[in-house]
Amino acid sequence: MSLLDDVAERDGWRCWVCDAPVDPDKSVNDPQGPSVDSRTADRKAKVAERLAHRGCNTRKGAVKVVIAWPERLYVVEPAPLITVAARLERKGGREMVGRCPTRQDAEEAADWLVDRFSRLVPGLPVTADIEAGGGQFLVILTTGRR
Repeated sequence: MSLLDDVAERDGWRCWVCDAPVDPDKSVNDPQGPSVDSRTADRKAKVAERLAHRGCNTRKGAVKVVIAWPERLYVVEPAPLITVAARLERKGGREMVGRCPTRQDAEEAADWLVDRFSRLVPGLPVTADIEAGGGQFLVILTTGRR
């Protein structure tokens, strides 16, 4: 197996940047084709290579990667998830990632975050907590390490 196949299998054929499926049958030269992103900018990352669409990988070289929050989630002041992921991976602990007007909104955001972080930072056990306060609900990510 090639490095691409190994990385793609480990990442479940999903792009770490946009979280969309990567088609293994697309050409590696196609913007939607598979590529291996070596995260050399983050030398402390536990996973050195990640699967990305060729287009996502190329774009991130020109601009800072932003992991988009889904528009269906109602989150006020959502945290930049790449920054949160890097801090949690490096130091562990807790990070407040957004505020929601209702508990249901917070639960939906929490569920999405735990699922997304399972692919964004594989191997980092992340859970989400919801804390009520001031008429809003805070969504907090926590790792097992502190």
